[in-house]
Amino acid sequence: MANSLHASTVSCPLHIYGIAVDFSNSKTNVESAEVRMGKLHSPIEHEAGKRSLRRTFSPPMELSHGDTFSLHMRYKKWLGMKTKHKDIIFNPEDIFRVYSGSDRQEYNKFHKKIRIVVDLSENTTTEAEQFVSSDKSLELRPTTSEIFRKCPRFRILVIGKTGVGKSSLINHTFGVEKTIASHDKPGEASIDHKFISPQNDRFVLHDSKGFEPGEKDNLKIVRDFIDRRRNMSAPEHQLHAVWLCFEIPRAGGRLLETGTEEFLTLKSSGTLGNIPVVVVFTKYDMLIDRVERTLDETSLNGLSNEAIKELAKKKADAELQDICIGPLEKFAGPDIPHVKISTGEDHKETLTHLIQITEKCVGQHSAPEAAVMTSIAQRVHPGLKIQASIEVGKRRYWKALASSTTFMNRTTWDCLYVLHTDIVRVWNFYDPHHYLHSQEFREMMVKMVDKLEVGPTADPTKTIAIGLSMVGTIAGIVSALAGPAAPIVVPIAASAVFAVWVHDVYQISHAVLQRFMSYIIHLTLVLQTLYLVSESQELTRRAIKLAVAAYLASPMSGEVHTWIQDYDRQLTILDRADRDTLDKIIEIMQIYSIDAAQMSKLRAQIPPVDSVSDEPWEIEKS
Repeated sequence: MANSLHASTVSCPLHIYGIAVDFSNSKTNVESAEVRMGKLHSPIEHEAGKRSLRRTFSPPMELSHGDTFSLHMRYKKWLGMKTKHKDIIFNPEDIFRVYSGSDRQEYNKFHKKIRIVVDLSENTTTEAEQFVSSDKSLELRPTTSEIFRKCPRFRILVIGKTGVGKSSLINHTFGVEKTIASHDKPGEASIDHKFISPQNDRFVLHDSKGFEPGEKDNLKIVRDFIDRRRNMSAPEHQLHAVWLCFEIPRAGGRLLETGTEEFLTLKSSGTLGNIPVVVVFTKYDMLIDRVERTLDETSLNGLSNEAIKELAKKKADAELQDICIGPLEKFAGPDIPHVKISTGEDHKETLTHLIQITEKCVGQHSAPEAAVMTSIAQRVHPGLKIQASIEVGKRRYWKALASSTTFMNRTTWDCLYVLHTDIVRVWNFYDPHHYLHSQEFREMMVKMVDKLEVGPTADPTKTIAIGLSMVGTIAGIVSALAGPAAPIVVPIAASAVFAVWVHDVYQISHAVLQRFMSYIIHLTLVLQTLYLVSESQELTRRAIKLAVAAYLASPMSGEVHTWIQDYDRQLTILDRADRDTLDKIIEIMQIYSIDAAQMSKLRAQIPPVDSVSDEPWEIEKS
């Protein structure tokens, strides 16, 4: 199997989101504690009035095989005068075994009568917190934390014979490398094995080798697996979708084997329940190539290359209807969704269509959190990222920006912090160094809002007339900034004076509403630009700075500010503006959203971008 996914043995770093220490049943009084992982030392805070300590890590700590991991405690026995020290050592291999051997998201360790719980997910109401006090009124929590608690990953079963293209499909759809969607020795690996990529841990893959002629065992294995998963009550353990993969056969070839027909019969009869099954016809590009080679050359005279490609595609779609879609619908009926896909550069829109259909089906038949996780996990459809950000925002914070009781008595920085966290989590970049969650990037975004706030105002009529026409300029801007050796200079220097208003306590005002709207929209569009330049590569500070600089240099940033100012001028009663404000945010985002087809065209215009090399946030002047 490929080494970038783990099954029963976890090979990627585990994320540790928190640790809790309960000494309520012990005669030991723990005065303080500190988590030690390598050179990193993090103190754990006392819960007021409770015999417990708790620390949440945001961003999470990463635990890898071979790391040193311990808890250093300072304590006294009851009536004891002398303070003692104790190091409690954790065995990372044991934590990995517990995590991979069950669906539990926490690791428990006891030292005498002291209980220590390590949170391995963002489950904020796990058993670990039953003994930890938590005053929700004093805490701003990201909405995504609650979503991740209920459903931390999109869970998918991919069925298909070896060589059908499952690995390539998973790699491109979820932005990972060297995944495995087939077994080294067919029949030996279990469908229950959970494959999770360290490059994208927001989806979990289960793999099945497909239904060979005359083989009944695998059909039973798949059926039993689906039955078990659909009877689980928690969304995080349920199966959210099935991709049934076929390589498009040549004309005259048989599409459906006996085992496949039996599986489709189980689905259409309702035996498999309402778990979405999407039929995926793979290697569509090869069908087009075959058709193109059979075209009559005399009929191509005078046609452009684009016209020839369009003709081949039209004939390929007709053949696909005859050899795949027709037989499928004849046997299973018209209700089984189906998609043709290719992972080739010229056909990336087919993956977008696949994820759109999957997300829609999951939304109809699973918990709302599962549909959001489908959008978060995928890395081919930027529009779905924006839509998911809107769905997350509508749950709590975005729907009351103008009159939020949740933000009362909080500084603007605290409020922006939680908004920022939710948006970045939805985009789900491969960001192992947590640059997008860093203080430096957050401050850069605040300074962007501040800079644009005091900058010149664009003409609203020209803004409306320009509309989406400016998106094509992004490629040219990125190209100009993307020299192989030149450092990226963002025109909001890290040394600039930090905006004083971030320290102000939230209040209902036109200025506060403008800043919140600006931060949400600018951050979303910066991340869209980052998606354009980074694809699924590991993020660097250089790539992030490139995206920020490109966005600031484009007409988009100024136009967005004009939209917001124009909207604010029309507001009269702020405390009744929440519904309109949410609608305006959605409207502006949709105006400047770049769909997958446009994204592919823009990327094609960009010369190679050196976003792999890294550099500091601020370049020191010589």
